[in-house]
Amino acid sequence: MTKKALNRSLHAAKATKQDEYYTQLSDIEKELRHYTKHFTNKTVLCNCDDPKVSNFFHYFSHNFEKLKLKKLITTCYKNCDADLFSKHTAEKGIYLEYNGDKDDNRVPDPDEIGIHKLNGDGDFRSEECVKLLQRADIVVTNPPFSLFREYVEQLVRYKKKFIIIGNKNAPWRQKPVKSLVSD
Repeated sequence: MTKKALNRSLHAAKATKQDEYYTQLSDIEKELRHYTKHFTNKTVLCNCDDPKVSNFFHYFSHNFEKLKLKKLITTCYKNCDADLFSKHTAEKGIYLEYNGDKDDNRVPDPDEIGIHKLNGDGDFRSEECVKLLQRADIVVTNPPFSLFREYVEQLVRYKKKFIIIGNKNAPWRQKPVKSLVSD
C-alpha cells in the first residue's frame, strides 16, 4: 500500500471513528522487552482492550510471573462478544483482574481470572474506569484513534506512566510528553 493510500485510510478511519486497530502480539513483545524492569511489583492497566481477544492481555497474563507483576487489569468498552470485530452493542462493559497463576501450570486459566461487570459502558473516561486507572501504576494499550489526544491528556492529568503502542500517525497536537516510564 502506498503512503498516500495509507494516510487516506487513516484519515478516513479518524473521521468515521473506526478505532479498532489490532495490535499484533509480536509487536507488543518487540516493544515491551525494553521495559521489563519497570513492571516489577506493578499493577498494569490495559484500559482500551477487550481482554477476551486482546494481545495486550495475552502478553501480560502469560508473562505475569516473568515480569513479576502485582496485578493485571483490563477493561472492555461495550463488548460481551468474543471476537475482534464486535459492534460494541452491549450496554455495559467488563473488566478482568488477574493476580497470577495459582495452580502452577503457567497458563492463565479462566478460574484464575476475575471477571467483573461494570455499571457503565467501560469508556476510559467514566468514573468507574478512572477509579481503575487510579489503582494502576502503568498503563499499556493501543487507545482509540479518534480519542487519542484526550486519552493521553487523561494519563498525564493522573500522572500515570504509560506505554502506547499504536499508529505513528495518531493525532497528537500538543507538545510530546517525555517518556513517562522511568526509574
